[in-house]
Amino acid sequence: MCKVLNVSRSGYYYWLAQRPTNRTRENKTIIELISGSLTASKGRYGSPKITQDLRAQGVNVSRPRVARLMKQANLKSIIQKKYVVTTTDSKHAYPVAENHLNRQFNPAKPGQAWVSDLTYIRTGEGWIYLTMIMDLYDRKVIGWALSKSMRAAETTIPAWQMAIKNRPIERNLIFHSDRGVQYACHAFTKLLKKHPLVLQSMSGKGNCWDNAVAESFFKTLKSELVYQQNFQSRAMAKQAVFEYIEIWYNRQRRHSSLGYLSPFDYYNGQLQHVA
Repeated sequence: MCKVLNVSRSGYYYWLAQRPTNRTRENKTIIELISGSLTASKGRYGSPKITQDLRAQGVNVSRPRVARLMKQANLKSIIQKKYVVTTTDSKHAYPVAENHLNRQFNPAKPGQAWVSDLTYIRTGEGWIYLTMIMDLYDRKVIGWALSKSMRAAETTIPAWQMAIKNRPIERNLIFHSDRGVQYACHAFTKLLKKHPLVLQSMSGKGNCWDNAVAESFFKTLKSELVYQQNFQSRAMAKQAVFEYIEIWYNRQRRHSSLGYLSPFDYYNGQLQHVA
């Protein structure tokens, strides 16, 4: 074989006696950890969040190195499809609130600013609609509802009821949304007016940037969950959305806006800091 390959016998035996370098062994270990992080996130993490995962495990590694090793091992995050932002049709006769939030997306305390929005999810049994309410302080989804119709009684109202149960109103609160009829109708605005500390706020007409954080949540949900599955029934979709919001997004998913902490860890970390 040495003769055919034009390799000296001494060269062959020298190569045979070599052991992997420390760097090679280290890279192999890191690739295994990367694979574990990718599996735990169901393929949702890219190199920035995987880097934070590894650092949390005590591995001192840079993001470029993680990205390079992922490419070397052919490990990839979920390919994100393009998410098209659609603005709500605000053609209704109900009063429209001013934009009091004014794109101030980083409040200093929990319960100061909530944002809400509604999107649709396709299933084999027809559409279902997801309404969510998020506290901008820790980006936690504190209220949500799934429904067959877009009536306020099945969308914004149950989501609001869940939100105030999970995070009771204790200080002046701006509640921001688009101009959709579900937020402007009397049935919903009556609920808000029961709480004197709540100030309703709405985006400018056709301006999705005024509610950018809520839009970003739905982009993430569609990319990481909805576009990756084919829901044969509404029940399947409901189970998947529950797992995504309550187990993954609120408790485990790292957010760049929170210093790569999850909403759960960020909120509890801030409480400990204050204490």
